Amino acid sequence: MTPKNILILGGGFGGVYTAMHLEKLFKRRSDIRITLVNKENFLLFTPMLHEIAASDLDPTHIVNPIRTLLKRTQFILGEVNEINLTQKTVKIDHGYDHHSHDLQYDYLVLAMGCTTNFFGLPGVEENALTMKSLGDAMALRNRLIEHLEEADTECAASQCGPLMTFVVAGGGFAGIETIASVNDFIRDSLRFYPGISADHVRMIVAHPGDVILPELGPELGRYAQAKLQKRGVEIRTNTKVNRATPNEITFSDGETISCRTLIWTAGTVPHALLGSLPCQRERGRVCVNDNLEVVEYPGVWALGDCAHILNKRTGMPHPPTAQHAIREAKTVARNIFADVLGKSKRPFEFNTIGQLAAIGHRTGVAKVFGLKFSGFIAWWMWRSIYLAKLPRFEKKLRVALDWTLDLIFPKDLVKMGASTNRTVPSTTPGLASLVSSKSRAT
Repeated sequence: MTPKNILILGGGFGGVYTAMHLEKLFKRRSDIRITLVNKENFLLFTPMLHEIAASDLDPTHIVNPIRTLLKRTQFILGEVNEINLTQKTVKIDHGYDHHSHDLQYDYLVLAMGCTTNFFGLPGVEENALTMKSLGDAMALRNRLIEHLEEADTECAASQCGPLMTFVVAGGGFAGIETIASVNDFIRDSLRFYPGISADHVRMIVAHPGDVILPELGPELGRYAQAKLQKRGVEIRTNTKVNRATPNEITFSDGETISCRTLIWTAGTVPHALLGSLPCQRERGRVCVNDNLEVVEYPGVWALGDCAHILNKRTGMPHPPTAQHAIREAKTVARNIFADVLGKSKRPFEFNTIGQLAAIGHRTGVAKVFGLKFSGFIAWWMWRSIYLAKLPRFEKKLRVALDWTLDLIFPKDLVKMGASTNRTVPSTTPGLASLVSSKSRAT
């Protein structure tokens, strides 16, 4: 049998779950080679990312090393540099020296996800924090603790207000869960910082729509809005962030406020490399047929955030969520398996089961199978469902333990930085110099 090379680009839900299904389908086929390329060596469970920023969970507990999830897939830690659909090659860079390799493929799976879209707004990209990666969540956590420490000092008394002002751009799931967690973290930590009063704290959400969490409908959106406002969060609807500097933020209504922390969750854009592909795209996403295959290039599949997948029932594209990416991965794997065996492929069919959001203080909102839930029951559903979806029993146990301890002990206020002192040999014989270096972990 002629060996077949299946190459998967991307290590998110779509890429990793595609590889997992392919391993099961081809477990008895030694002639099938599966390779996955990703710039990180772990799968990040993004629904719990805001809990890292708020010190509710240990950072390592929501990530799974790809090598522990995939048993026979070759994993390559590297960056995709070029995709040639005509010659069926992919160029990647990896290693400390960023040297290149050309990978040949018979089947290609595009699961490269998306990046943050700043819409070219002045100063936003340079001054805003994002919430897309584990490093982003750790950077935000460090920023919160840094500002608490600084605002508690006498010399920063005049800057306490700007230091304790936090603005989130975007009222979707990422933005609301982030502001809710940040609000809880800051206000619960004030007892350890006597120099900061609750009056100094200001939390703001700038949302371009009429009501936050539009995916859940106006009723649940208004409920979440009322709960957050009751806890001191300002909800600015029909408002956008237009400009940012290190010390100020300007809104679309013309108001400028003093603020040192802008968290941007207001938009995403597909991976930039997809723009160079000679295939049909819709708003940057690769268009696929019902089988999730790129029509112009048989043997190439796309899924997840980087694919435009039309839902025939609604006439709208499937949303770029984890629950869809996981189901799309199963369809892609089955269709590659069918293509290898010369059998017919199956179309992708799936409707959203539900959507949930945690809005702080053991409160949530949820819409599952068309039924609406709010309050404690929705928060309990959020934790139960996502804990069940978290890969590997070990990680489930660690997260459950973190949540249990969080009920008893205060949030950890340790800034996750590291200082190292090392002796560097001098180039002059017989001499040595002591060099102190500090590195920050984000």
